[in-house]
Amino acid sequence: MNPFRTLSLTALLLAAGTGSAASLTVFAAASLTDAFTELGKAFDASTGNRTAFSFAGSQALRTQLENGAKADVYASANDAQYAPLVSKGLVAAGQAFVRNKLTLIAPKNNPALRTLNDLSKPGLKLVIADKTVPVGDYTRRMLAAIDRSGTYGKDFSARTLKNVVSEETNVRQVALKVQLGEADAAVVYATDVTPTLKPLVRVIALPTRFNQNASYPIGVLKGSASPDAAQAFVNYVQSAAGQQILRKWGFLSPQ
Repeated sequence: MNPFRTLSLTALLLAAGTGSAASLTVFAAASLTDAFTELGKAFDASTGNRTAFSFAGSQALRTQLENGAKADVYASANDAQYAPLVSKGLVAAGQAFVRNKLTLIAPKNNPALRTLNDLSKPGLKLVIADKTVPVGDYTRRMLAAIDRSGTYGKDFSARTLKNVVSEETNVRQVALKVQLGEADAAVVYATDVTPTLKPLVRVIALPTRFNQNASYPIGVLKGSASPDAAQAFVNYVQSAAGQQILRKWGFLSPQ
């Protein structure tokens, strides 16, 4: 059964409670910046609510919430940073709403990276995310999958990780290093190759057998001051209108 549905203005207002405007704060993974910014504007226009976003690495947002930060909705780039908040009673069980994939990027005029195998080439300057960041975890899982295959020789991941010159706290910072010419290569989500970044980089696709399925959960925080409006936002993310915006920015269906 398709979990997505078209929500009418009336349905959204009813989901928000009385139909009066609410002020919402949404904590969301950095990779959602462009898509959720557009989606939030559409949601507010439909409901009269006022939605503000805090974008950062999912692990940083989790830490803030554990330390008492107030928000209404949390959208993480993986379950590892979401599930502990469920266990602590801070957020409702997560609903997967999109998927993402990894890709390699390199500065357009820098020939150091041409193929996946070049990641292990001595002297290559590689930027990835810290292992606590979802994309950093997915990156290491991707390298482990390559090791298991034996396709690029012994200890490919170890040789590649020796080339890491910086480990960033969110995926947008990883992409920025390449944009600024401070790295020969980086591992980011496919969605991070935004219209702004695309003219400045080359994209080297990862073979499907090595890529990772990044599933994003979302839910209402138990301490939300406007739980009905927060749930309305989650519903909108899952609606046909919300999903259309997410597809526009390159995200994949959650199934």
